Amino acid sequence: MTPKNAGGSRDGGLVTPGRLVIAVLSVLAVIFIFENTRHARIRLLIPEISMPLWAALLATAVVGWLCGRFFVRR
Repeated sequence: MTPKNAGGSRDGGLVTPGRLVIAVLSVLAVIFIFENTRHARIRLLIPEISMPLWAALLATAVVGWLCGRFFVRR
Protein backbone atom coordinates (compact mmCIF):
# COMPACT_ATOMS: atom_id res chain seq x y z
CA MET A 1 0.00 0.00 0.00
CA THR A 2 1.09 3.56 -0.64
CA PRO A 3 0.72 6.46 1.76
CA LYS A 4 -1.92 9.10 1.06
CA ASN A 5 0.60 11.73 0.03
CA ALA A 6 2.73 9.46 -2.17
CA GLY A 7 1.61 11.20 -5.36
CA GLY A 8 3.39 14.41 -4.40
CA SER A 9 0.24 16.25 -3.39
CA ARG A 10 0.41 18.34 -0.27
CA ASP A 11 -2.56 18.15 2.05
CA GLY A 12 -2.17 21.30 4.07
CA GLY A 13 -5.86 21.63 4.82
CA LEU A 14 -8.16 24.48 3.96
CA VAL A 15 -6.80 26.90 6.57
CA THR A 16 -3.04 27.14 6.77
CA PRO A 17 -1.04 29.80 8.62
CA GLY A 18 0.01 31.38 5.32
CA ARG A 19 -3.56 31.57 4.03
CA LEU A 20 -4.72 33.01 7.35
CA VAL A 21 -2.09 35.76 7.22
CA ILE A 22 -3.01 36.61 3.61
CA ALA A 23 -6.71 36.73 4.51
CA VAL A 24 -6.10 39.06 7.46
CA LEU A 25 -3.84 41.34 5.40
CA SER A 26 -6.39 41.44 2.59
CA VAL A 27 -9.19 42.43 4.96
CA LEU A 28 -7.00 45.13 6.53
CA ALA A 29 -6.07 46.46 3.07
CA VAL A 30 -9.74 46.66 2.03
CA ILE A 31 -10.64 48.45 5.29
CA PHE A 32 -7.75 50.89 4.78
CA ILE A 33 -8.79 51.58 1.19
CA PHE A 34 -12.42 52.30 2.02
CA GLU A 35 -11.59 54.41 5.08
CA ASN A 36 -9.77 56.87 2.82
CA THR A 37 -12.60 58.29 0.73
CA ARG A 38 -11.63 61.91 0.24
CA HIS A 39 -10.31 63.27 -3.05
CA ALA A 40 -6.60 63.59 -3.60
CA ARG A 41 -4.41 65.02 -6.31
CA ILE A 42 -2.27 62.29 -7.77
CA ARG A 43 0.66 62.82 -10.08
CA LEU A 44 2.01 60.05 -12.27
CA LEU A 45 5.08 61.31 -14.11
CA ILE A 46 3.67 64.51 -15.67
CA PRO A 47 -0.16 64.67 -15.58
CA GLU A 48 -1.88 65.49 -12.32
CA ILE A 49 -5.41 64.24 -11.72
CA SER A 50 -7.89 64.51 -8.88
CA MET A 51 -9.63 61.31 -7.87
CA PRO A 52 -10.92 59.61 -4.75
CA LEU A 53 -8.04 58.27 -2.68
CA TRP A 54 -9.78 54.89 -2.32
CA ALA A 55 -9.73 54.43 -6.10
CA ALA A 56 -6.01 55.20 -6.30
CA LEU A 57 -5.27 52.79 -3.44
CA LEU A 58 -7.42 50.09 -4.99
CA ALA A 59 -5.74 50.53 -8.38
CA THR A 60 -2.33 50.29 -6.73
CA ALA A 61 -3.37 47.12 -4.89
CA VAL A 62 -4.63 45.54 -8.12
CA VAL A 63 -1.40 46.40 -9.95
CA GLY A 64 0.61 44.90 -7.07
CA TRP A 65 -1.53 41.76 -7.12
CA LEU A 66 -1.07 41.39 -10.89
CA CYS A 67 2.70 41.82 -10.57
CA GLY A 68 2.78 39.21 -7.82
CA ARG A 69 0.79 36.76 -9.94
CA PHE A 70 3.13 37.35 -12.88
CA PHE A 71 6.29 36.66 -10.88
CA VAL A 72 4.87 33.65 -9.07
CA ARG A 73 4.03 31.96 -12.37
CA ARG A 74 7.56 32.45 -13.74
